[in-house]
Amino acid sequence: MVIPQELRYTEDHEWVRSEDGKIRIGITDYAQDALGDVVFVDLPEPGNHYDAGATMAEVESTKSVAEVYAPVAGTISEANGALGDTPELVNDAPYGDGWFVLMEPDDPSAIEELLDAAAYAELTD
Repeated sequence: MVIPQELRYTEDHEWVRSEDGKIRIGITDYAQDALGDVVFVDLPEPGNHYDAGATMAEVESTKSVAEVYAPVAGTISEANGALGDTPELVNDAPYGDGWFVLMEPDDPSAIEELLDAAAYAELTD
């Protein structure tokens, strides 16, 4: 299982990468593996605002449907349109092309409250 050191994580298996005042969000390698083959991703519309912990997306796989939660409060600035045609990117590259959304966090420092790689690794052991 891959856990990039530079990312932050939630207990619900989302990852967060800081990028010039915004954050890119996806699900972890652990989560995509547990889901199995991803066949559909329902992403939020840009402009939608979510509170931390609110459901912002759904992932459907051959095994189940899972909700994806906002790791921090913020407004969606971009959704990964590539997932509409190729949802398997979530399985193939969960930390790369399989990202879900780009968000403008209400409080950029809130990501510091999320799990670091070591804490996430402990959670998934």
